[in-house]
Amino acid sequence: MRISRSILPLIILSLGQVYLTGQTNMDDLHGTIDQKAAAINDQVIQWRHHFHQFPELSNREFKTADAIAQYLTGMGYEVDRSFAKTGVVAVLDSGKPGPTVGLRADIDALPVTERTPIPFASKETSTYLGQEVGVMHACGHDTHISMLLGTASILKDMKNQLKGKVVFVFQPAEEGAPPGEEGGAGLMVKEGLLDKYGIDVMFGQHIGSGLDVGKLVYKPGGMLAAADVFNIKVTGKQTHGSQPWAGVDPITVSAQIIMGLQTIISRQTELTKEAAVITVGKITGGVRNNIIPETCEMTGTIRTLDTAMQRIIHEKIKLTATKIAESAGAKADVEIIIGVPVTYNDPGLTQMMVPSLQAAAGGPENVLVTQARTGAEDFSYFAEKVPSLFWSTGGKPLDTPPGYAAPHHTPDFFIDESGMETGVKAMCYVTVDYLLHQAK
Repeated sequence: MRISRSILPLIILSLGQVYLTGQTNMDDLHGTIDQKAAAINDQVIQWRHHFHQFPELSNREFKTADAIAQYLTGMGYEVDRSFAKTGVVAVLDSGKPGPTVGLRADIDALPVTERTPIPFASKETSTYLGQEVGVMHACGHDTHISMLLGTASILKDMKNQLKGKVVFVFQPAEEGAPPGEEGGAGLMVKEGLLDKYGIDVMFGQHIGSGLDVGKLVYKPGGMLAAADVFNIKVTGKQTHGSQPWAGVDPITVSAQIIMGLQTIISRQTELTKEAAVITVGKITGGVRNNIIPETCEMTGTIRTLDTAMQRIIHEKIKLTATKIAESAGAKADVEIIIGVPVTYNDPGLTQMMVPSLQAAAGGPENVLVTQARTGAEDFSYFAEKVPSLFWSTGGKPLDTPPGYAAPHHTPDFFIDESGMETGVKAMCYVTVDYLLHQAK
């Protein structure tokens, strides 16, 4: 059908008015979120203090889950505690047709003894792999819980302005379930979380001790690495420590294997394509100073951002270990355990939501594209199943010089709580914007 030139300007004007009206409504919603985020910020910080002071290890987050459920119930939510042993799930149903957005926070802590000077520092202890350990939220999961609780509170108040549903997922065991147990996002997916609630997309965030407060970073495609585990057992021949020639020293062979593994990365991997890491984290062998033992064992992590490189590196680890051992008359048994996959940000969803992140952070200058990182996240299990977006939220004090912030997973790990308000706003903005955009 041909449109009359006299009618066309009226159509364009009408479409423009629809667009402007929609934009005005969105700006109004953003303004409401800003006001509510500022109003609830003190409560979010108080929640963070509680969870930081009383951390629990993976698959043992019993009191943490109880507290989360109590806070959600107080907001008027019904909670579902049927997933992943200690998981907590709550649903906000607007009562109007629309998509379903999943928002995720991880809730477990680490076997790290805290030494920060903050008044709410953890004094908790527990048992990890048979050892008595301190317990600390040394990766910011306490802030993730608190920011998602703040998001749940704000969106509950805005229910009548939304369309579709929001599923709040408080996920245990992101750091990995204890040996012999299942847990984390992988178990939630396996148990049918996404199907039960019909989740269309997932959003998640991670606070960063080295990223300035007020900043957000993201990357389309692979953002965080796959993380696999390797175990190598070297068997030699036991002998007296004064007569190494009478046996085969598995400790020396293990040392050669460790150095050989490093050349896989430095000399055999195309690092201009993607980064990769092989790290030996533990080596055990021998019982006393003057006995060359029969066996020595090592374990470590493999980080890759490309599935083809992942396969090749696995093969080269096996080849390197077995051949070095054979050259010394020893034997190496290599086990590789496939861990979490690459954390993949759906490019289309990412492009759609970047303006929301920019608005939440106060402008495009505060939202940056980052390079892929060799850290890993089991949020990746959700991203394997539904389009997802994962970003980092700044938690470094502005007066701390770049490179001086304590890394994650260390006793001195520290977060500037002023960055959490940006995280709450980011979660709210992407949720509201996606729901209303898709509902149209």
